[in-house]
Amino acid sequence: MPGRRDDLTRLRAALTAFFALDGFVFAGWVVRIPAIKEQTGASASALGLALLGVSAGAVVTMTLTGRLVRRYDSHRVTVACAVLLCLSIALPPLTHSALALGVVLLVFGSAYGGINVAFNSAAVDLVAELRRPIMPSFHAAFSLGGMVGAGLGGLVAGSLSPTRHLLALTVTGLLVTLVAGRALLRIEPLAPSPSEGAAEEEATAEKEGAGRRPDRRTRRLVVTFGLIALCTAYGEGAMADWGALHLEQDLDASPGLAAAGYSCFALAMTVGRLTGTTLLERLGRTATVVAGGTTAVAGMLTGALAPSVWAALFGFAITGLGLANIFPVAIERAGALGGPSGVATASTLGYGGMLLGPPAIGFMADWFSLPAALTSVAVLAAVAVLVAVATRRATVPA
Repeated sequence: MPGRRDDLTRLRAALTAFFALDGFVFAGWVVRIPAIKEQTGASASALGLALLGVSAGAVVTMTLTGRLVRRYDSHRVTVACAVLLCLSIALPPLTHSALALGVVLLVFGSAYGGINVAFNSAAVDLVAELRRPIMPSFHAAFSLGGMVGAGLGGLVAGSLSPTRHLLALTVTGLLVTLVAGRALLRIEPLAPSPSEGAAEEEATAEKEGAGRRPDRRTRRLVVTFGLIALCTAYGEGAMADWGALHLEQDLDASPGLAAAGYSCFALAMTVGRLTGTTLLERLGRTATVVAGGTTAVAGMLTGALAPSVWAALFGFAITGLGLANIFPVAIERAGALGGPSGVATASTLGYGGMLLGPPAIGFMADWFSLPAALTSVAVLAAVAVLVAVATRRATVPA
């Protein structure tokens, strides 16, 4: 059916654009954190509390977005959250205290959390329709967007104020949303094809099960995959919010070179995710998670404890390569088990790790040191490996 194939192709392209936009906007914010920290005069602990605004907004919104997706569909919710995300990114440089920064980051976090649940739900449906493990390709777009956003942020850090830089991101993001959003809204959310008997039976089974709560075993597995996502997303949040600060404060890197830390991490993660589908088809999910987590442990210990900027950059890159496919696998498996509710639950846990990690590292940095705090990323990557091994038999077929 050429028409259906064309719709799936357009849907994949539109979702890819939104994943990339999300990474681009988020990276544009994180590379300006040192400048905004200086502008507000916040200590490491105060900055950590302000960053908690992102966490709180995102986690609360994620718990509600599953319901919004079921009521309004994932496509509409994705577009609405993208608009809010692009508008809210212009607000942080307008603040002059940690309290005000925390308030505007609450809005930013709400948009960030909502769009991540919405487009991950749409992506899980597309993965099921295509019957191929393409989830890493969407997250590769997020990583690529993050790499470009961080790279451009590093280039303009010395010439553009945070206000002008983030306002430019708002304009760019709204233009992308206009184009990709129109394409996404023209495509109906995926439904089983009525011409295929197997799909029809699947649809009937789904309708019969829609009113039932998932059984206890399924709920436990969804939470387990959410825990794996949390452990690895913690590392992404740490690299985004504290990587540049570590290079600048502890290793005396210039602002431009410090911004390159997240670029190295994002580039390596992009490469890992672009090859993720092939890797998953050859090794399987458990082996991919175990190998990735082990690699991330070694990389983060190097990045946090290395005595030179270049060794730290190498460690950041290895960390990105290791973490690349763990989060997409966890979200896709949770969605396969629990549907939109599974995606929402695992996303809430996973992105909770990404967003709660940076404030935790801020406190640990005050208590110990920032390099010591960053080693917690390696600890949680190891936990993800252990959980994956312990639950290797409790998965659904690909």
